[in-house]
Amino acid sequence: MCACLLATAACSSPAETPPPRVASKAILFEGAQLIVGDGSPAIADSAFVIENGMFARVGKKGELQISEGAERVDLTGKTVMPALVDAHSHLGYTNVKTMTTSAANFTRENLVDHLNRYAYYGIAATLSMGVDRGELPFELRAQPVPGAALFRTAGRGIALPNAGPGADYRRDAPYGVTTEGEARQVVQELAAKQVDIVKIWVDDRDGTVQKLPPPMYRAIIDEAHARGLRVVAHIFDLADAKELLRAGIDGFAHGVRDKDIDDEFLALMKERPNVFVIPNLPDRGIADDLSWLADTVPAAEIQRMRDEVANRKPETARQVRELYDVQARNLARLNAAGVKIGYGTDAGISVGWNALTELSDMVAAGMTPAQVIVAATRTSADILQLDDLGTIAPGKSADFIALDANPLDDITNARRISRVYLRGQEVDRAALRKGWSGE
Repeated sequence: MCACLLATAACSSPAETPPPRVASKAILFEGAQLIVGDGSPAIADSAFVIENGMFARVGKKGELQISEGAERVDLTGKTVMPALVDAHSHLGYTNVKTMTTSAANFTRENLVDHLNRYAYYGIAATLSMGVDRGELPFELRAQPVPGAALFRTAGRGIALPNAGPGADYRRDAPYGVTTEGEARQVVQELAAKQVDIVKIWVDDRDGTVQKLPPPMYRAIIDEAHARGLRVVAHIFDLADAKELLRAGIDGFAHGVRDKDIDDEFLALMKERPNVFVIPNLPDRGIADDLSWLADTVPAAEIQRMRDEVANRKPETARQVRELYDVQARNLARLNAAGVKIGYGTDAGISVGWNALTELSDMVAAGMTPAQVIVAATRTSADILQLDDLGTIAPGKSADFIALDANPLDDITNARRISRVYLRGQEVDRAALRKGWSGE
């Protein structure tokens, strides 16, 4: 394998290619309860000014003044929070209109559609983690789609041959390596493309494949760190998580799923306070109200999801609940220990909307709504190294959601979206709905 540089525009780092800002006059937003995103108390009867796509000033209603005749937006009765940051996704494979999933769907048109769906649900940015194909992901990173979520990419992840993703349609997307030398060489190729993170799989998929062995993932981590890159691991077992921590891993793309974490694991995490965990909690095994999905999900698919839960055999329902429960207990313990917890959906087949169910799943696991909002905004922005996202503060990008009710009272209120602003411009949610419905 040889390291090859992409065209300059395609491989430019995110820092060198910021999303375009909208030159505009100042707009004053007043009256909302404002959740800043840093865990501090919400600001009642707030005011904030955006200008040129940025938050210019933040304060209380009546304290901020703008020139006469400038635009004012009354948000009385609304709650404003930062836009979400999904730090783990796999976009591009599912055509939501036809509900087909395949490698053939990995096109610019479909990826842009997914990024628009993310924007619709208040997601400012996402990291596609390890199953991307070709140069298209790097082009979308370098040239953000107006009004859509920002795209970040791990490019191709690394596993043993055909031992990474479980689904057949994306199993060939990652690198398959067999020696430490090959592992180092593919890291060099990823570094040449300036990926946002390196993804590895250390999971035997219930005994059906071989795990990436420790000597090889140590070589990957060592080579990545030498080139200024971080490494995130897909894991399942507690024992593997411990060995990865000893090897210098930077983050986990899932929590431990085989058993409850122990004191030794927590001690290893505390030795590395910058190591992050993106829980990606599984199905809770409950029949959720899915009516709120009608804007973006075909009716037949909503009914299929309802039927799937309703018709589960008792043994299947028990297994689903047990898998959630062990991960929920582990998340609660990590949270209590002060571990850096991010937020991600592992989204592929479900696009956009499941970001809001993940919020609910994290609260059900024992985190408070305020803690979950911090994980889904400031912490995940930090994981993606997007310094201008994640909080509502002067100098930050004006990416925010206006809600009809307060998610601090009930996290499902995050689904009650009134408006979404990305980079200072309101997302035209009505136009998106019309395009998806074909009306």
